[in-house]
Amino acid sequence: MPKSRAFCFLVPGDWSTPTGGFRYDRRLAQALAAAGWTVEARRLDAAWPAPDAAARARAAEVVAAIADGSTVVADGLAFGVLDEVVAVHAERLRWVALVHHPLHLETGQTPAVRQCLLARESRALSFARRVVVTSPRTAQDVVAMGVPNRRIAIVEPGTDAWPQASAGVIDPAPAREAGPVRLLCVATVTPRKGHALLLQALAGLEGLPGLPCQPWQLHCVGSLSRDPATADHAQAMARRPALAGRVFWHGEVGAAALQAHYAAADLLVLASLHEGYGMVVAEALAAGLPVLASDAGALAQTLPAHAGWRVPPGDVPALQAALQHLIGDPALRQQLAAGAREAGRGLPDWPTQAARFAAVLAALP
Repeated sequence: MPKSRAFCFLVPGDWSTPTGGFRYDRRLAQALAAAGWTVEARRLDAAWPAPDAAARARAAEVVAAIADGSTVVADGLAFGVLDEVVAVHAERLRWVALVHHPLHLETGQTPAVRQCLLARESRALSFARRVVVTSPRTAQDVVAMGVPNRRIAIVEPGTDAWPQASAGVIDPAPAREAGPVRLLCVATVTPRKGHALLLQALAGLEGLPGLPCQPWQLHCVGSLSRDPATADHAQAMARRPALAGRVFWHGEVGAAALQAHYAAADLLVLASLHEGYGMVVAEALAAGLPVLASDAGALAQTLPAHAGWRVPPGDVPALQAALQHLIGDPALRQQLAAGAREAGRGLPDWPTQAARFAAVLAALP
C-alpha cells in the first residue's frame, strides 16, 4: 500500500449510521476517494467504547492483518480503548487518531469509568503520529490529555450546500405557512444531548408570565435505541400534561427526510452538555435556520452570535428564557435566520476539508 496516497480507515461500526461522527468518517473518505486517494475501510463492530473480550480479539485480528508500513486512520471511538492493540503495532503501522471528542467527556459515566477511559485513551494517543480533531476546543481537550500541540491537526467537518443556496436563492428565506412555531432537535437521545433539559425548559413555559401567544411543537430527530433508558425517560416526560401532543419523535431518518425537517423548522434547539464540533448546527446554518444551543464544548465556536443564541450548558432557567423570547418573537428569528444564512455561506465544503486531511497524511513522519 503506497504511503502517500492510500490509507486504511478503521471505522467503529456501520458508517451509514446517521450520527455526526459516522457522517464525518463517511463523507471524508468519499471526498478523499474522489480526490484520487485509495481508502480501505475496515469495520470494527462492538459496543464501543465498551467492547467485550471477543470484540477486542476481533479488532486485534483486523489490525494484525494490515500490511507493514501502512497508514492507519482510526476513529477515536474505538482507538481510545484499543491501547494494547495500538501499542503492539506502533512500530510497524503509522497510526493517525481521529478524535471527535474524548471518550472520558461523555455524559453519564461513573468517576471510575471516566478515569479508566482517560487513562486508556491517553495511552493510545501517545502512539499516534498525528491526532486529528474536529475543532479548536477538542484540540485543547486532547492537549490536556498529554498530546503535544505539534502532533495535533484540526480538520473541521465539511458541510453540504443547501439546495436553495446552490441554486443562488439564499436571501430572504421563504415564508412558512402559519401554524405552531416548529422547533427541531437533531440528536441521538443520550444523556449528553440534553433532551431532558430541553423538555424541562419547554414544560416550564406554561407557568411563565408573558408566555408567547404562538403555539409551538418540538420535533426530535435521532436514534431512540442507542440508550433505551434515556429515550424512555424523555418520552415519558413528553407525555406529561404541559408537553402532551406537542413533542414528536421521528427516530433516525435518511438524508432527504432530514433536509425536509430543516426546511420545515423555525428554530434548531440543542441542549447538549458537550460537543466536539456540532455538525447539526453547521447544517442548520447552511439551511438558513436560526439556532438556540448551549455553549458546551465546541458549540461556542461553531455557532456565531449573529446566527443564534447560546446559553450555559445545563442551565434550565436560561434555556427557558431564551425559548420564550425566540418562540414569541418572529422578527428576532428572522434576524437570526439572516445571520445563519450569512454564516452558512462561509462554511467549508467536504472537498476542501478532505484536502486539509490529505495534507496531514502526506506530511506524516
